[in-house]
Amino acid sequence: MSSPSAPTSPDPGSTPPAPPVPLAALLARRDLGLRLLAGSGDVPLHWVHTSEMADPYPYLLGGELLMTAGVQLTDPAHYVERVVEAGAAALGFGVTPVYDTVPAELVEACARRGLPLVEVPPRTPFTAVARALWRLMAEARLQELRRVTEAQQSLAAAAARPAPVPAVLGALASRLAGRAVLFGADGTESTAAGREVPPEAARALRELAGVLGPRPGGPASASGDGGGWRLAAYALGGGDGLTLGVATERRDPGDHTIAGVAVVLLSLLTAPHRGADVTVRDGALVRLLLGAAPEDVAAALGPGPWTVVHARGGDGTPFAATALAAALGTPLMDAGTGTNAGAGATDVAAPAPSPVRLLLPASAPLTAQPGWTLGAAAPAHARDLPAADAEAARALRRAEASRTPLARHRPAGFAGLVDPAEAAAYARALLAPLAEPLTETLRVWLSLHGSWDRTAAALDVHRNTVRQRITRCTALLDRDLDDPDVRMELWFALRLG
Repeated sequence: MSSPSAPTSPDPGSTPPAPPVPLAALLARRDLGLRLLAGSGDVPLHWVHTSEMADPYPYLLGGELLMTAGVQLTDPAHYVERVVEAGAAALGFGVTPVYDTVPAELVEACARRGLPLVEVPPRTPFTAVARALWRLMAEARLQELRRVTEAQQSLAAAAARPAPVPAVLGALASRLAGRAVLFGADGTESTAAGREVPPEAARALRELAGVLGPRPGGPASASGDGGGWRLAAYALGGGDGLTLGVATERRDPGDHTIAGVAVVLLSLLTAPHRGADVTVRDGALVRLLLGAAPEDVAAALGPGPWTVVHARGGDGTPFAATALAAALGTPLMDAGTGTNAGAGATDVAAPAPSPVRLLLPASAPLTAQPGWTLGAAAPAHARDLPAADAEAARALRRAEASRTPLARHRPAGFAGLVDPAEAAAYARALLAPLAEPLTETLRVWLSLHGSWDRTAAALDVHRNTVRQRITRCTALLDRDLDDPDVRMELWFALRLG
């Protein structure tokens, strides 16, 4: 089994709102006349980018079909090396006006590095290839939405049957053309449906489910491979340590969304009867949010500390807020109705819907959730939850304004780390995603107050290279570098790390 990995949310500024399309789909378009000269047509394409730079590396994000006519192609082997390092999916080479045929050295270099190489005939403009790809992506997106909608209806109907849990597992396995298994907290198979899988895949799926387990604050999902099958495991939100395992022969767009719907339904169907302590705690949260004195409800709510989260988004279905709470691993959720409590009295625009408000143990991991915008307060004890609620509201407004999926309230940063050893450890952890030359570029850029030109001159590189590196820093660190608090924190980290 390959190493399990928790799914991450892609950078919304760098990922198109549509599933990727295999190169083979473009090759099948007879009107384009494309011809594969090296590599495989199975690679996924996220977009098309045209460049005649001698080194396109700084201008690529990965997943592109890079189009070029070879205007500055002097060293094909080095050029292919840089394209592969940048993560491009394939290379499209237009013949004429520079070359009459694709250079043999380029074909050999692409074959050696496994980079798909496509010949673009003279009659096919590069823009026609880009337009064809986006049309294919739009069609794939529409098919994905239809598939997800039909699966949601099927799963909802199964949940209403007399034996809902086996019915939901059967509907899920049917929709994914694979196998769905409900594991108990001890890792034993409770209920299963769908196709039989090889013993190696079944064993790997059980091990993957064990990665999640009933541990508080553990990962909510994990994925991997085993026995030639694609595997995924999801922790249910009922609190009993149940886990959903899914095995499929391939992973199609929309599979994760369909499985997420099943997770919500199974979490509701398998949840134990609410104990008196849970009822008291939820009631305490409601009273607190409705204005009760914190000292009156702190004893029932628990000592904390807690993280208050405000969220807005979802898919508009009745289960959206419940699914979010299950994904974050908390039953303490106020779905919210009416107007946004954070809106000012003088607002003249139509008030936005009030956010979903959640309360998480401070030790629980908080990550961005697909389709949601989140604002999180700093951890707080029960007596300080009203102030934390306001912090979360401000963080949500900042996240919406900056179009980031998750914004956190960070008033202290390094000022709150008194111990030098702790500060250095924090700095190393914060800067761990960065490697040279990104770290040095960030250091110089911050020292020069964000000046692109002065940073470029200091590093002896082009200003566009500086912009590319800072953009990479933003994505890798998941920080808003326009926020002065973030800049200050990173500056201290660079000095201590």
